Amino acid sequence: MTTYPGDDPHVRLLLGAYVLDALDADETCRVARHLRRCDGCARDYAAVAEASALLALLRAEDLRE
Repeated sequence: MTTYPGDDPHVRLLLGAYVLDALDADETCRVARHLRRCDGCARDYAAVAEASALLALLRAEDLRE
């Protein structure tokens, strides 16, 4: 069963878009508020943000290997 991210009190499904600044203003505020009070989602956010930063370090040549 697929659920809409709004059906879950946690924001894990929105973290990738949050890291990439791809959410609208209301969603961004919702995620930011949630991260301040939920240690589990805050840890997941840190992992997603780290992965995003590491991907930025890849070069096209790295992907061909």
